[in-house]
Amino acid sequence: MKRMQAPAANYQSSIIGSQYLVPHCVDLSIVRNVTTLNDNFTVADINGKIFFNLKASLISLYEQRLLLDATGKTVVVTLRRKVMTGHDKWQAFRGESTDLKDLIFSVKRSSMFQTKIKLDVFLASNTKEQISDFKVKGSWLEKSCVVYAGESHQIVAQMNKKEEFGKDNLTVRVYPNIDYAFIVALTLILDEINQDKIRQQ
Repeated sequence: MKRMQAPAANYQSSIIGSQYLVPHCVDLSIVRNVTTLNDNFTVADINGKIFFNLKASLISLYEQRLLLDATGKTVVVTLRRKVMTGHDKWQAFRGESTDLKDLIFSVKRSSMFQTKIKLDVFLASNTKEQISDFKVKGSWLEKSCVVYAGESHQIVAQMNKKEEFGKDNLTVRVYPNIDYAFIVALTLILDEINQDKIRQQ
């Protein structure tokens, strides 16, 4: 994975939970089995230790995703597309809730028409959504995206895509003291937005 500038050591971000903060980089592999009808992901580290699972909600194949813990039994985050928006807006809720009081963050494209990926991420407390709390920039055609803290050039995570027979692999490097569950959820939303473009072609 291409090495890029790491964020300042004193930058910390606990978004989904402090248990997902560690003082070192976390390298994760997100693998989708594309040979099945449903989206099934496994999130593991370089040693094969499973961190999370993801499955499509039975409510809707394309509108909702559930990020589960390593056991596959407890819902950590519910990812839900907000319908009738022109900017591909997704919302992340705590646990199995879709109530606004349990909203953690939302993601939307910076503009309706894009040649490269540019997403704005707003935490639930940022109700005005005038300045994003995080930004995602890059291109799946170039198989690389970067997550920045707010409007700065401070990198908090990197994502890369590798395609293999029967599988799509997303590798993610999360920098120290950054909520890796948040980054995983963000990566899955980014991938879903990309899959939407493929379906529309």
